[in-house]
Amino acid sequence: MKCRVGCGACCIVPSISSPIPGMPEGKPAGIRCIQLTEDNQCRLVGLPDRPTVCSHFKAVVDVCGHDDQQAWVLITQLETLTQ
Repeated sequence: MKCRVGCGACCIVPSISSPIPGMPEGKPAGIRCIQLTEDNQCRLVGLPDRPTVCSHFKAVVDVCGHDDQQAWVLITQLETLTQ
């Protein structure tokens, strides 16, 4: 599936332990990534500074569901299970 433009769940819900430009310690779960624009677009797409974990993330129904609300629920469940 293609990433739903404007969703942003994968850039807000999970913790990211890798350094992110502007967030050298990574980001805690539930905190908006500093590189996420107001319309939930990543400023780092295609740039070498983008964390590997972000570059390797692929939107799939099992993680992203069928709409933005499902993405938030599913990613929250995954984050809780992997803490």
